[in-house]
Amino acid sequence: MARFLDPPAAKPLLPEDKIDRTYKSMRLKVFLGAFIGYAGYYLVRKNLSLAAPGMIAGGFISKAQVGIAMSAVSIAYAFSKFIMGSVSDRSDARKFLVIGLILSALTMMAPGFIPFSPDRPLLNMIVVFVLMLFVGWLSGMGWPPCGRVMAHWFSQNERSFKMSVWNTSHTFGSGSLGLLATAGMTMLISFGVPESQSWRGAFILPSLVAIAIAFICWLLIRDTPQSCGLPSVNDWRKDYSGVKSKVADTEKIPIKTLFIDYIFKNKLLWAVAFANIFVYLVRYGIGDWAPTYLQEKGIMTAAESNLAFSLHNYAGIFGTIACGWISSRFFKGRCAPPNVIFMGIVLIGALMYWQSGFLSGGNPQAQKTIIYAALIIIGFCIYGPVALIGIQALNLVPKNAAGTAAGFVGLFGYLFGDAVLAKIGMGSLIQQAGWNISLMMFPIACLLAMILCALPWKSEKAML
Repeated sequence: MARFLDPPAAKPLLPEDKIDRTYKSMRLKVFLGAFIGYAGYYLVRKNLSLAAPGMIAGGFISKAQVGIAMSAVSIAYAFSKFIMGSVSDRSDARKFLVIGLILSALTMMAPGFIPFSPDRPLLNMIVVFVLMLFVGWLSGMGWPPCGRVMAHWFSQNERSFKMSVWNTSHTFGSGSLGLLATAGMTMLISFGVPESQSWRGAFILPSLVAIAIAFICWLLIRDTPQSCGLPSVNDWRKDYSGVKSKVADTEKIPIKTLFIDYIFKNKLLWAVAFANIFVYLVRYGIGDWAPTYLQEKGIMTAAESNLAFSLHNYAGIFGTIACGWISSRFFKGRCAPPNVIFMGIVLIGALMYWQSGFLSGGNPQAQKTIIYAALIIIGFCIYGPVALIGIQALNLVPKNAAGTAAGFVGLFGYLFGDAVLAKIGMGSLIQQAGWNISLMMFPIACLLAMILCALPWKSEKAML
């Protein structure tokens, strides 16, 4: 299997008059493949959240058990993104992404066919938990090969903008999942499946679409320019910025050198990883808990809080692109300055969100308006640093360590920022200390993220 996944060898260079035309065509294909491929991974990641209401109503699983099962995805993904990152650096990105997506889809499809019984909710939870662990692990095969592709096909001073556009793929994937899950449930009912079992469609149809996407990715993605008879992107664009390794870009870095020299001894990468913890705490802490907070405090109805949640997420599409454009247009691809700027604006939004009652003077309608504005501001600005921190990790290591670096930084974000702090930690804090103290944690997290994001400022400038 390891030999099968080996990166393809470099081919002889194409004739000079074909290089520019081929390069432009291939870059577009590779970008589209990475975009729809990563979106495909989000079609088979959060399906349990959409199927859960039907499973709970049918007595197949309890709310507490759903929470435990959902946590499996985040925990497994945190470790997988790191470990699979190092594997992807030594593998063909095309094969790696496609195999991972197909296996993820088949695993996520399984609950749609398993004959769960309402008489055995604990056993149902264990089965779903194990499947979600597999899904979380396989999800780690998505980002690293995409990071490898973007590192090899796009040079540093253009990468921040193009990767910011690419990073919106997960938002499109998540949005499409909701539509496909609804369509899947409706489809099963039309086929005569009882409505109490229609939740299975949330697993089945999105998984089938993800498999179809995997085949499209196989047609579009190629590992490196050299494997297509093209020069490296640095030579083609005459852009030689970035970190260099002691071996050629297309060669494998020895595993000890990869982890010791380029990851564990890389102080700036550690700073970026810790910054990612606090960025993810804000990202998931506000996003995941907003509907509960707004409804429990009587600030919004369920419909209004769902609208606020949607606006918060959709604003991230435009904010991510804007952050990447600012990085490329004004900072020559550097990530630290826009990260600090955008987290500073997130800080303002977090303060508005926390103090909405005070700022509104007790007027319910005014408080509602302030919260809408705060969530849009936070959503617009938080996803830019989420994207650029991943890009920053790529820029701080050689190209053939890109997947490992991205996985290392992602491990900190998903495990500590998301699973430990945003989910378990915030849940306990809300239960013990209430909402006021809990919401105060977000401005503090913004300040810590700004400080840590600023640490690579001078080093990035020196690299150019």
